[in-house]
Amino acid sequence: MNPNTTQVAVVAVVGGFLLGFLDFVWIASMPYPFAELGNSSAVWAVAAFGFGYWVRTGWLRAAAGAAGALVVAVPSYYLAATLIQGDDLAIMWAPTALLWMAFGVLAGVVFGVGGTWARGHGWRQVVGVALPGAVLLAEAALHARDIGDPRYGRDSLWLLMINIALAVAVVLLAGGRTSVRLRGLAAAVPLAAAGFAAFRLGGFG
Repeated sequence: MNPNTTQVAVVAVVGGFLLGFLDFVWIASMPYPFAELGNSSAVWAVAAFGFGYWVRTGWLRAAAGAAGALVVAVPSYYLAATLIQGDDLAIMWAPTALLWMAFGVLAGVVFGVGGTWARGHGWRQVVGVALPGAVLLAEAALHARDIGDPRYGRDSLWLLMINIALAVAVVLLAGGRTSVRLRGLAAAVPLAAAGFAAFRLGGFG
């Protein structure tokens, strides 16, 4: 059964709050390199994809809900930072936070719609299934650039392998049928190249 508009709005607000708050808790409590997943923009994009995948149909609701969830997640993240490590609460509305909210709107629209596409048919389904894997591979490429840099040691290699493993796993989970999974994995590679360029353009890595 598809969720109605009220359910979508409630899940967007509550889910966004939990995403941001628990993301900081994850960073503060998990050992490295797994803690670094909390600093991953790709992971938040995958969360937006999961929201759209849950919505199933209605790309406008999926886009608005996923974007809203990521926007709510930003101040929630900084609230957790205030409560856990005593950061200044004013950072919740600082320019940096507003910039992350803007990125959240963009990622929410793209990956929220991608989540509904993954439930569909034809080329849209393949692209939808590929998107979460592609963004994780794009972030893996950022880590690959740092391999060999003495400042990072083996950290970048670990993060590279974690991102690749997650990319494959999420495509396999979203794809359903074997044929869709295989096409999704294939499509994720060129989409990852575009995602890498977008990361660089946005000042990431």
